[in-house]
Amino acid sequence: MKIEHINPSGLAEPTGYSHVVATSGGRTLYLAGQGAYDANGKLVGAGDYEAQTRQAFRNLVTALEGAGGGPENIVFCTIYVVRLDDAALGAFIRGMNDALDGRPMPPSASTMVGIERLAYEEMLVEINAVAVV
Repeated sequence: MKIEHINPSGLAEPTGYSHVVATSGGRTLYLAGQGAYDANGKLVGAGDYEAQTRQAFRNLVTALEGAGGGPENIVFCTIYVVRLDDAALGAFIRGMNDALDGRPMPPSASTMVGIERLAYEEMLVEINAVAVV
């Protein structure tokens, strides 16, 4: 399996993501949206973007590991953030950078979308992904 990150000249230099991710070989995984719920279904970080982001990414990694992969296998993700503004974005970035206990999340092709609400009112962040293992 091969994952290649491509950032063509003529596009702004990406920070924390790749403009294009190409893959060959491997098995494709489609991961359902992960929110900030622990293994018992209890919300982690009520009202806290940073804590919810950290937990959502940790849940994403747990799902990947259960299918034989890891964060380095993510090729695309969509990130939904309730009432996205500069403060929420800053908290999201801090939570994402802390999710792997000091290791940065590997870049992927990704899109962040600000929305009014998610499936459950207490959710502030949801992340779904495509990975290749």
